[in-house]
Amino acid sequence: MNRKRTIMAMIFIFSLAITLIDAFVHPNYFMKIPIKIIFFLALPMLFFVRNKEAFADFKNLFVFRKKGILTALFLGLCVYAVILGGYFLTRNIIDYSNVTSSLTSGMGITAENFIYVSLYISLMNSFLEEFFFRGYGFITLKKYTSRKVAYLFSSSLFAVYHIGMLVEMFHFGALLLLLFGLIVGGCIFNYLNERNDNIYPSWFVHMFANFAINTVGFILFGVL
Repeated sequence: MNRKRTIMAMIFIFSLAITLIDAFVHPNYFMKIPIKIIFFLALPMLFFVRNKEAFADFKNLFVFRKKGILTALFLGLCVYAVILGGYFLTRNIIDYSNVTSSLTSGMGITAENFIYVSLYISLMNSFLEEFFFRGYGFITLKKYTSRKVAYLFSSSLFAVYHIGMLVEMFHFGALLLLLFGLIVGGCIFNYLNERNDNIYPSWFVHMFANFAINTVGFILFGVL
């Protein structure tokens, strides 16, 4: 199997596996953490370790360049404001009551442990997703296929990966809107990283997006 097919197969299988686990197995969130580390970090690392040329590309993903970082931080603050503002504008239109009940019954997330979950989501989970979908699924894939294919494939699978977690929280219309937003967000993340040839810009913006989502979570759990 050539490198293009290997990367695309891993992205597709691992994304689908996580969404199916979320949809049908409903593991405790803390049990899902090692699963994601294996799928999104450990197994893709085998690809880089086994291919010397690709391993050089792997190291480049983590070369810190000041270029683009200030832009990423500014965009991150804007994303935070948009997500939080979107919640306040739609909370009387969209029913968010299923969110906390689904998190508690399906993943074991409660108001008491949400602070720990939010820290993991904001820092570590955002890194795993950016390494897998942008570093491996876009920057690396783009070297073996067309730019258009890399953009669409990585951003679409990024949305698919979220379906299992979101399907029980939102009605169909809201779910479609969220999935469309994830595809668009994935394309924007790809663009930021393409300009800098590393994963730091999208990781920083992703962290701020998760900060906003976690802020909404604290509100829904009644912590704020």
